[in-house]
Amino acid sequence: MEKFLRINTAAVLVIVMVIVLPKIHSAADRPEVEVHFIDVGQGDSILIETPTDKSILIDGGPPKAGKTVVSFLKKHGVEKIDLLIATHPDIDHIGGLVEVLKAVEVEKILDSGKLHTTKTYASYVSQILKQQIPVEIAHQNDLIKIDRLLKIRILNASKGSISNNNSSIALRVSFKELDFLLMADIGAKREKILMNKYNLESEIFKVAHHGSDTSTTYDLLRRVSPEIAILTYGRKNDFGHPVERVVKNLNKAGASIYSTAAFGNISIISDGQDYIILNEKNPTDSLKVG
Repeated sequence: MEKFLRINTAAVLVIVMVIVLPKIHSAADRPEVEVHFIDVGQGDSILIETPTDKSILIDGGPPKAGKTVVSFLKKHGVEKIDLLIATHPDIDHIGGLVEVLKAVEVEKILDSGKLHTTKTYASYVSQILKQQIPVEIAHQNDLIKIDRLLKIRILNASKGSISNNNSSIALRVSFKELDFLLMADIGAKREKILMNKYNLESEIFKVAHHGSDTSTTYDLLRRVSPEIAILTYGRKNDFGHPVERVVKNLNKAGASIYSTAAFGNISIISDGQDYIILNEKNPTDSLKVG
């Protein structure tokens, strides 16, 4: 029996409100985690609403997606970001954060520590300095202590002169029996290092680097054994994401594939045992595999 329920919010909003949500929120002793994969086109942005009502924003997509992310935060009642995580300084991850930093109070920032020489990165740093937001540099194997009910471990962080992508902050977020593996943009060599160091088994897997050919080997997927694979990319991107090999590997591993290009915003709500998936769009409207 499947442990998750998929719901198209556009089609069955009434069912979600009347049947599903009361069931999830019925008991005060059953706190939840909500993880939202925001549709920012070609880029990444993830909002985690923790069981004790903390808000974690991971990346903000490209510059043009900044207002989209701010709108999403407001729609979900997020007035303050308790922790903003910038996984690495590429434009499709920090570009939208400039707008977010202008519009929403940010308590603290966790940064990869990787420097970059772009105007976008300079704007990002300028906003941090202007608002005097405390910044911490991520270190591999550290635990992020923001919610006593969540275990968030940093699996990968900047080290020496490696590339922006391989410096990405990769995370494993655990809530009771449910694990999320968020791989940012790391490549196959870094994946292998993580395989040799950590238990990566996770039900929810955010595929690295938008489904690029640089990442997501079948060896990794055998270790992760994901039930759900999330792909974040723009439908008409110039990079060919996701590549056929990655999609085949995910299918071979038995993962159900959800992409922001096909499903729009994707939300996963869980009590730590079961979970439901809420998707914004009908995937048949997309021209890409989703």
